[in-house]
Amino acid sequence: MAQKVQITETVLRDAHQSLLATRMRVEDMLPLCPDLDSIGFWSLEVWGGATFDTAMRFLGEDPWERLRKLRKALPNTPLQMLLRGQNLVGYKHYPDDIVSHFVERSRKNGMDVFRVFDALNDVRNMSEPMRVVKREGGHAQATICYTISPHHTNDRFVEMAITLANMGADSIAIKDMAGLISPYVVYELVKAIKAKVNLPISLHTHYTSGFGTAAYLKAIEAGVDVVDCANSALSMSTSQPPTETLVATLESTPYATGYDLAKLASIARRVAEVRKKYASFEAGISAVDVNVLEYQVPGGMLSNLVSQLRQQNAMDKYYDVLDEVPRVRAEMGYPPLVTPSSQIVGTMATLNVVLGERYKVIPEEVKQYYRGYYGQPPAPMDPVIQKKAIGDEEPITCRPADMLARGWDEAKKGIGDLAKNDDDVLSYALFPQIAKPFLENRAKGMGGKGEIVASIAVALFQQSDQKATKQASATSATMPAQSLWKVSGRAGMERGW
Repeated sequence: MAQKVQITETVLRDAHQSLLATRMRVEDMLPLCPDLDSIGFWSLEVWGGATFDTAMRFLGEDPWERLRKLRKALPNTPLQMLLRGQNLVGYKHYPDDIVSHFVERSRKNGMDVFRVFDALNDVRNMSEPMRVVKREGGHAQATICYTISPHHTNDRFVEMAITLANMGADSIAIKDMAGLISPYVVYELVKAIKAKVNLPISLHTHYTSGFGTAAYLKAIEAGVDVVDCANSALSMSTSQPPTETLVATLESTPYATGYDLAKLASIARRVAEVRKKYASFEAGISAVDVNVLEYQVPGGMLSNLVSQLRQQNAMDKYYDVLDEVPRVRAEMGYPPLVTPSSQIVGTMATLNVVLGERYKVIPEEVKQYYRGYYGQPPAPMDPVIQKKAIGDEEPITCRPADMLARGWDEAKKGIGDLAKNDDDVLSYALFPQIAKPFLENRAKGMGGKGEIVASIAVALFQQSDQKATKQASATSATMPAQSLWKVSGRAGMERGW
């Protein structure tokens, strides 16, 4: 039977992460909050993903303080975050005690819905975060990363949904990070999951391929409960389908959201003015990029690839790298291309092409992947490439976090008196190289000068990148692995591909 459809609004997180390099400041969010809070959204996505480290690195903002401010400004709407499973909001696995503290503090600072995913769809990497979310009274939205490969089928996605339901999920999210899910495929997938799992289903996609709104309509016909949309002023391209378009489309139907379209349009006018402030961070990707359908590369990964190749004066190799990405992905066992697997695959593909020899240089993160420290990929890895990467080492088969020592006490000791509370300790535990100077600046009374600090940080970061990439371009044939990795991989990872 037809039912009212609800929306998760992404304007305060994924929309600006996708289009504006995650640079929207909380001071530009807060004036929008009263009207956003009055709409009646199922949730507002406001935190997680790349927002955490970007706030400290570029904006001079405390991500925990941002969450508290948004919670106060949005008293009537559930707040939602994107949690990278055992990676939390970082790019590697963290020990269970850090996971426990992070989820606990996120919940106490105001988070309601935790969208938990793993880059390899390895549910072992989701189990501990989900357990703690449930313990703390949050909503555990367990997530399937949707992708296309010979090893990804609707039947396997349904099996994963059943497993996640049995693990205690409160709802299931289908996360289509590249905009690959077509309207008729999503119809069949939602129907199949609904037939086996008695939980609400959310659908997340990006407009990169152009499928977005049509995919949502077919998913709604199949019974999806919630869809992710972005306010029209920050929608489409690599962001989500526009909120107002879907609300208007569903009016006078059994699926109608009941949201105030005039108020949404008024919010859009204000968001459009905010967007102008961040014009220098625009991704610059066309409204629809068909490359995503051929190469299955998410928009954020495409934009970073362009940036890296331009810095190395290697834009003539753009399509060569795109051709190489599916080959590397197949050799790695067809991981979904989402943080951090997108960085790992993209970096390896770029190095293979730029250096003119496949696997001439293998970054440490790629070796760790082949050792099993990111989890179990969906399909077997190429044994020849694996041996080239790690030799005769025996890959681990346990849950990767089982190999990690507890980290809380070490983090407290490492940051010392700079930490004024547990939130500060967590910031340091997750991003020590970013959090320490941030907390040092705060201790010096620079916390109120975030705009200046951020501008200086961006300038220095860009200058450092440009210098490094010029060196890489001149000496790529003989450059040591670690040096070239800093250019092609680490920068991309830290920018939140």
